[in-house]
Amino acid sequence: MSRIVYVNGEFLAEEDAKISVFDRGFLFSDGVYEVSSVIRGKLIDNERHLARLARSLGELNIKAPGTDEEIIAIQKEVVARNNLDEGMLYLQVTRGAADRTFLQPKDIEPSMVMFTQELCIINCPDTDIGISIKTIPDIRWQRRDIKTVSLLAQSMAKQAANDAGANDAWMVEDGFVTEGSSNNAYIVTDDNTIVTRNISNSILSGITRRAVLELARQNNMKIEERPFTPEEAENAMEAFSTAATHPVMPIVKVNDRILSNGKPGPIAAKLVDLYRKMALESIGEAD
Repeated sequence: MSRIVYVNGEFLAEEDAKISVFDRGFLFSDGVYEVSSVIRGKLIDNERHLARLARSLGELNIKAPGTDEEIIAIQKEVVARNNLDEGMLYLQVTRGAADRTFLQPKDIEPSMVMFTQELCIINCPDTDIGISIKTIPDIRWQRRDIKTVSLLAQSMAKQAANDAGANDAWMVEDGFVTEGSSNNAYIVTDDNTIVTRNISNSILSGITRRAVLELARQNNMKIEERPFTPEEAENAMEAFSTAATHPVMPIVKVNDRILSNGKPGPIAAKLVDLYRKMALESIGEAD
């Protein structure tokens, strides 16, 4: 049975969903998106995702498609109609449809699309074994703090890493790691300090990043927010990444260097457990 998707006021079978060829998201990547994880049918940290959506829309001067309450109601309906137990809900807002022009048209209605996708989040097998990373030059634009639908550079980076035999890419600019292809990047130094790049226009302010750092601070883990080099990553005690669809993903190889004896390190493993507990408690459940 096909999924039910939401397109501009309608719930449709995915094969019946259509977007105008004049939609500026299609023509110019003139749009933004959010991905909220779903666990046991409940949206996780969704309020923060919607707050970031509002910021992205504001930075691009795109009209909001509705109030938070209206958007949340649609999100929940899409999850319910697809009987989604675990996975993600994708939400995209574009400036809307208008004749093609590089100038941003005024007084057009935004377009909003939502769909679900089943994914393993809470007990993902990769979390238990860790993944490998390849560093790739960062060729993106300078406003990475806006979560735009322009993801070609990230897609190219991930594909290049995959072609080189790695699971994912960490992007590098001016000699420092910015972030992963779709995640925030972390290393752990010899004195057990978690190091991750500070928030700026160079990276996306991850919702899961914020939650994981809060958990680390609550558990008296040392944190340093600064850029780090690929060489530091290759020589780190351990490393991991965070994202909505894989909250804490241990990394056991950076380029040709094996980390933490090829197994998830203790700090990453601890954060995996802490996030899992927090997420389940937030929806009134427990392991």
